[in-house]
Amino acid sequence: MYGEEPLFGLLNRIGTPVEGHRPWPRYRLGRDGWLRLIEELKGNAWSLLGLWGEVRAVHAAFREDFSGDVAVVSLDCPQGRFPSLSAVRPAANRLERAAHDLYGLTAERTTDPRPWLDHDSWGVRRPLSEQPAAPVPNPGPYTFLPVEGDGLHQIPVGPVHAGIIEPGHFRFTANGETVVRLEERLGYVHRGVEGLMQGRPVAEAAKLAARISGDATVAHSLAFARAVEAALGIAVPDRAVWLRALMAELERIANHLGDIGAICNDAAFAFMLAQTSQLRERVLRTADSCFGHRLMMDRVIPGGVAVDLPERGTGLLLDLVVELRRRFPPLVAIYDGKASLQDRTVTTGIVSAELVNRFGAGGHVGRASGRDQDARRSPGYAPYDELAFEVPVLTEGDVNARVWVRIREVEQSLSLIEQIVARLPAISRGLDHPSVPIEAGRGGEGMALVESFRGEIMTWVRLDGEGTVARCHPRDPSWFQWPLLEAAIGGNIVADFPLCNKSFNCSYAGHDL
Repeated sequence: MYGEEPLFGLLNRIGTPVEGHRPWPRYRLGRDGWLRLIEELKGNAWSLLGLWGEVRAVHAAFREDFSGDVAVVSLDCPQGRFPSLSAVRPAANRLERAAHDLYGLTAERTTDPRPWLDHDSWGVRRPLSEQPAAPVPNPGPYTFLPVEGDGLHQIPVGPVHAGIIEPGHFRFTANGETVVRLEERLGYVHRGVEGLMQGRPVAEAAKLAARISGDATVAHSLAFARAVEAALGIAVPDRAVWLRALMAELERIANHLGDIGAICNDAAFAFMLAQTSQLRERVLRTADSCFGHRLMMDRVIPGGVAVDLPERGTGLLLDLVVELRRRFPPLVAIYDGKASLQDRTVTTGIVSAELVNRFGAGGHVGRASGRDQDARRSPGYAPYDELAFEVPVLTEGDVNARVWVRIREVEQSLSLIEQIVARLPAISRGLDHPSVPIEAGRGGEGMALVESFRGEIMTWVRLDGEGTVARCHPRDPSWFQWPLLEAAIGGNIVADFPLCNKSFNCSYAGHDL
């Protein structure tokens, strides 16, 4: 149920607007205002978009789902403590634990105070705080949640897995073959990205953003670029706006094709993986021919794009659309008509609508369980406000639904590519690529929401007076999806975990930063 008072109405009463934050407002709250916000969050549908710390302060971003209004709230923490949001927004818990690991900020009355990113292997504690501390001597093992009951046993899996995949630990508690509980432990690929960005020129920080999660390099680059442009009040050339969308849709198609095949492969239907891998390769080769890089890494930059579409690019893109429309539907029909495959995906790994809404999960995870949110539409950004597309939403919440959301999104992205190519603004004379310079000596705060193939990326940035990055927080959609994987596998058999896991395809690197 939505709260009686709109988001902005409440924040204007309990907070003080901060100047220079764009495109949405930021409010500084006192402790009483923060506690009032927590009370309001008990009875409304304001989605948590992110929570992050810095020295002596904590920030959180929210969206009012009904209106699409977005705002950031901040609380000064001179004692290094703040009231936890985790009781009313459970997705905040791991973000609060990360803020403690990095900045030493303590969430009071949190639902789970254990460390999250810090595995006692950094050689330092609280590395981004004012006073980093020495590591704990002889740290004990990580404490997993207790499970009691007759006939239960535990199965530890990872962090090293039997394949070329990223590391993560999964602790199963099972009764026979049925999973009673799954608990994750992540953070093994923490690279200190937020710390590395601090003090960097915008161009250098953009390269770090592009490498947060390699399969979503375009989306993360776009989120960082839009946040920087918002902070500086910069408008990029129209052609760059449309080229960015073109790259984003190519990235979406390539990843969805790979995921559809990989899900089927985990159900022992390797034929589908072989076929969709061919199609994915076709997309990557077209991206390389059009933008000079198979993943289009470092092609979206603050101020515009680094390369323009070559003269033959529109023809290559339209040929790709024709080929995929010819080859993809027969594969969809095979998936839908294979009884043994449907037996593995239908009713497996169900996530309820209540959970996806409580955690604010987006992308194929949220939309397969009825959560109708897409950042391209709400709050929206150019050029999608000028394009026609549908956001597929299903309600079953199982592996099969997550496959079908991907299938429908591939179809929509093909249509979007056609529309973008048909309406691409002309090349400006004298420009090798459509962009505007990012001038040094200017500061500001900016935020962006971008729809990646996984879901919504939120990036917040503060630039100092020299135009360098003072603080940047990129929040990958996986932060709000990983906890739901724990719920999805409950009641299923252990052998179905790879299927459930791949149907989510959360990013380890994007989460661990």
